[in-house]
Amino acid sequence: MNLVKNGYKHFYAVFVTCLLLLAGAASAQGPNPATDTTKRANAAVEKELPFNNKQDFEDVKRGFIAPLPDGGVIKNDKGQPVWDLGAYGFAQGKEAPDSVNPSLWRQLQLLSEGGLYEVTPRIYQVRSADLSNITFIEGDKGVIVMDPLISAETAKASLDLYRKHRGNKPVVAVIYTHSHVDHYGGVRGVVDEEDVKSGKVKIIAPEGFVEEAVSENVFAGNTMSRRASYMYGNLLPKGPKGTLGTGLGLGTSPGTVTLIEPTDTITENGQKIEVDGLTFEFMLAPGSEAPAEMHFYIPELKAVTAAENATHTLHNLYTLRGAKVRNAKAWSGYLNDTIRRWGDDVEVLYAPHHWPTWGNENVVEHLKKQRDLYKYLNDQTLRYANHGYNMVETAEMMELPPELADYWANRGYYGSVNHDTRAVWNYYLGFFDGNPARLYPLPPAEAGKKYVEYMGGADNLLKQAKKDYDAGNYRWVAQVLDNLVSAQPDNKAARNLLADALEQLGYQQENGPWRNFFLSGAKELREGVKKLPVPVTASPDTIRSMPTEMFFDFLGIRLNGPKAAGKNIVVNVSLPDVKENYSLVVENGVLNYGPPVDNPPASVTINRSDLNDVIMGTASMKDKIKDGSAKVSGDKTQFDTLLSLLDSFEFWWNMVTPNPPVKN
Repeated sequence: MNLVKNGYKHFYAVFVTCLLLLAGAASAQGPNPATDTTKRANAAVEKELPFNNKQDFEDVKRGFIAPLPDGGVIKNDKGQPVWDLGAYGFAQGKEAPDSVNPSLWRQLQLLSEGGLYEVTPRIYQVRSADLSNITFIEGDKGVIVMDPLISAETAKASLDLYRKHRGNKPVVAVIYTHSHVDHYGGVRGVVDEEDVKSGKVKIIAPEGFVEEAVSENVFAGNTMSRRASYMYGNLLPKGPKGTLGTGLGLGTSPGTVTLIEPTDTITENGQKIEVDGLTFEFMLAPGSEAPAEMHFYIPELKAVTAAENATHTLHNLYTLRGAKVRNAKAWSGYLNDTIRRWGDDVEVLYAPHHWPTWGNENVVEHLKKQRDLYKYLNDQTLRYANHGYNMVETAEMMELPPELADYWANRGYYGSVNHDTRAVWNYYLGFFDGNPARLYPLPPAEAGKKYVEYMGGADNLLKQAKKDYDAGNYRWVAQVLDNLVSAQPDNKAARNLLADALEQLGYQQENGPWRNFFLSGAKELREGVKKLPVPVTASPDTIRSMPTEMFFDFLGIRLNGPKAAGKNIVVNVSLPDVKENYSLVVENGVLNYGPPVDNPPASVTINRSDLNDVIMGTASMKDKIKDGSAKVSGDKTQFDTLLSLLDSFEFWWNMVTPNPPVKN
């Protein structure tokens, strides 16, 4: 019953040993310099975009008060760094090198400006102290904190910086604009839970916040976190041939992720709450950038935030780490509603990422450009689809009109036109494009063997692929060599050439996550799977906030269906400290839960507080039974059988080579 302990071991020692034996020779080949093809591609960007428009560079410095202390290094209580802004300083004042798309380089230069800033009197932000911004809104006597970063350490350092320059104001409220971890994870760095319980501090969040915040990090959390290690560049060095951040922010802090549940929930559009002399008027935006999200306006300050729905990048309609596809039409509609509600009066727009926009005309223009960006992608994707074009064809044809494409805040630094188009197509039409030849494809390893056979064997395929690599056809080289590596994962020459192609594709990307994915894939092909520090979002606070029913849902995900076939198990579960009682029933290869049954074959009694230890992996059920924290009565074999049917998930699975089959 270990939910989040990833085990940090490879599936098979022999397989990993093979990968590591390859690493020495392969790693010497990279990173490579940019090829002439890549140099030409990146040079062309300089001519296509309005680099002479420097307004963003003025705006990002506006209101600057003080830099992050200690050179931008923030440490945990063990003295270990969890953030280092200075590590991204290599771009400042320099022209883009050949290995970087100059548009992404420009975004990095903007993002690596950090410290404490005044947005407008009574609103302050600390920027570039984590992936997101933390905002301090001054009430009459205290301060309201909006979106306290990923980690308690970075949030506390930001609050300390704010207080050093604005006085030791007490925190009277925290607002979570939405349910992603970079907007709540640092909450214990700015408030004490006892003050929340006593009513001294409000925690305000949109409807559905806890359910969405917890479920996203649990149900598909293992695969999502592994993919996030690629998306956020956690496995890459920082530099011109490594990660340049994400386009949305610089990176993710690996500090202490916390969560305090909301005391006040926003359930209606137009709902108002007065906090410390300021009026907050809310508008819900579910299913936009996050499943639970909201905008709000402070009329006394003429200030609006559209949360993460109007930043200085095209955002993700589908995030490459994996999550529910987002509704582009609704997203655009929420921005339109924001203009209608507050557009006549607003004077500043600020967000939990990037820098603010000032002046009524500029704010409304920015909201309109972002509104129409998502509406264009939604409508034109459906137009192409209704003409009969499939998802890949539609994405390849999609181009924004110049009035949207040349607006810097609409560039694809985090989302991209290509994968957002595919997201819209998938949102409405799903995975199947209607061509029956694509309805029932072979899996990659099996298909790869046939591709290699049809192409005259591995040697001929590599010979042809090398010609295409030399010609700069990197997309095709990656596509065809994926088949060879899927068929022959130990083929060193294939792995190295595929890595070379992915690397050049990465160098050309304007999109931060695309660059990180391509370069991370190249690194793994050359060096094998490396266990490096990555953020852990399923923190103790997240586990404590998980409803018991959600935990049982996750047990159902972990149940090995083939092993459970033919089994009939009934176990009652009692959680005395929270006065909850359930039954777990396994039949038809499925685990269901419900009210306790009469005269069950077996029963388990354990406090929810002890069950949390089991969920977090700091103890096992056997440990709890041994020390008396858990008690099993009746037919103990029923309970033992149930435990034996639950899979544990390996975190460091292979991203670019086939994984061994699951043993059922």
